Amino acid sequence: MPELPEVETLCRQLQAKIAGEKIRATGIFDEKLKGIGDMCGRIVREVRRSGKTILLLLDNGQSIAIHLRMTGRLFWHASKTKPRHSRWRMSFAAGNVDLVDPRRFATVKVVETVPGKEGNDLLTGFDEKAFLERQAKRKITVKVLLMDPKAIAGIGNIYACEILYRAGISPLRQSATLTPGEWKKIFRLARRILKKGIEKRGTSISDWRDLYGCPGENQHELRVYGQDGKICPACGGGIVRIKHGGRGTYYCPRCQK
Repeated sequence: MPELPEVETLCRQLQAKIAGEKIRATGIFDEKLKGIGDMCGRIVREVRRSGKTILLLLDNGQSIAIHLRMTGRLFWHASKTKPRHSRWRMSFAAGNVDLVDPRRFATVKVVETVPGKEGNDLLTGFDEKAFLERQAKRKITVKVLLMDPKAIAGIGNIYACEILYRAGISPLRQSATLTPGEWKKIFRLARRILKKGIEKRGTSISDWRDLYGCPGENQHELRVYGQDGKICPACGGGIVRIKHGGRGTYYCPRCQK
């Protein structure tokens, strides 16, 4: 599933490509998306990210909200041919943006544009005090809390594993046992890891590709995710994979406490 760095990568590429451009035509190729409506003639004023959602702000006060879910991606091309697994298209003067989604879980909705920024996004105005007061003492594990979009926007399985590994905190630890200092360490490392993921245009382990069909490079920065059976570079112990919160979770039991 695309996480914050992958979605931010797409938003930046879309901003450079279609901001200020008129939607010449739209096409729906999947009946599950038939309720979107025709945005033909509208101008894309700005492209913005809200958690894992891509927002295309239009000139009529509405936005197109795109959530890629498990396997969705956006693909820019100038061909008249429909890419395989394309479910929806916007056409511009210079080319097309197609929603390519083999598993058909991605959603596209037209919503009213709401100004302002969220307070739970680590890169756009995170309210640490509110988090510590309202979220940190919940009776769930720290990894499950990191992946709760109502608590912290945009962190998925890959980046949650990497953040906790760098912080030396077990994913199985109850969130209420963490000190404010440990949370601040998590926030600091999370920002660093997410920014590196954006710099590398996302993590391509399986099917992630950017707007132009190119894989990201952040998979080369991973220290724990997908490394089960390998030696921990920090302590020499063994990295393990367990099932936790319904997701494959990678960590080092020796150095993550």
